[in-house]
Amino acid sequence: MSSVAFETQRAALADVVAIPVTPFAADGSVDRDGHRALLRRLLDGGIRTLTPNGNTGEFYALTPEERRLVTELTVDEAGERAVILVGVGHDVPTAVASARHAQECGARMVMVHQPVHPYVSQGGWVDYHRAIAEAVPELGVVPYLRNAQLPGARLAELADACPNVIGVKYAVPDAARFAAFARDAGLDRFVWVAGLAEPYAPSYFSAGATGFTSGLVNVAPAVSLNMIEALRSGDYPAAMKVWEQIRRFEELRAAHGSADNVTVVKEALASLGLCRRDVRPPSRQLPEEERAEVAAIAAGWSI
Repeated sequence: MSSVAFETQRAALADVVAIPVTPFAADGSVDRDGHRALLRRLLDGGIRTLTPNGNTGEFYALTPEERRLVTELTVDEAGERAVILVGVGHDVPTAVASARHAQECGARMVMVHQPVHPYVSQGGWVDYHRAIAEAVPELGVVPYLRNAQLPGARLAELADACPNVIGVKYAVPDAARFAAFARDAGLDRFVWVAGLAEPYAPSYFSAGATGFTSGLVNVAPAVSLNMIEALRSGDYPAAMKVWEQIRRFEELRAAHGSADNVTVVKEALASLGLCRRDVRPPSRQLPEEERAEVAAIAAGWSI
């Protein structure tokens, strides 16, 4: 399939790539109605790219059945209003089955979570992604890259074998390394998505990224859209004004090795009455004394 056929998917990656939370009901199950309501809020807010089963969606805490449910709810609720990029991962057969399910549901792309195996070789990284990409040649495939050791040439090797590998969610916290990796892999060959969200978006855009992922977007879609509009127009002072606005929120999410990454987002949503604050282990709810600060930030954005 030629790259022209992936034009819609490539455009969807060069945008705010929202990672929706997975809200839970009082009994601990996925809150289906709450989930749909949060998705509608994102869509109504102007978001056009959704990633069900991302890390902010607590991918690793969901059962296989729940991951399928989240995919189905997202595709159904979005309809033609958004392009869906479904998170897949774990062992190869599980990832392939998830990718095929995503395709059957009508999703256009899959994001392959960073392999969590303790022993990842460079060639094995290529083999892992190749097995998944070859199983769904009609879908755009986006590796989620957190491995600072992987050279750009390996990504180019993967794409030579699998032309449906069209973008990269780059989440190594090093803008200089990103700039080098993107150029070694092929800057114009892939859509580069800043995978560490708004805090890294300005520096990564200056090096060639054209999209960024966001968990904050669950709380304040307009804030994320303001940032990408500024970055698209090359107005870095305006982008950094948004950066200053979101800095504390993102610092709270990143604290303690990102222990509260999802927790802070759900706390903000709970303070706005949009979903319960429940998260699953190994995440944990915020202590009472830290909730007020998150609520104050969220309230300020909603004005």
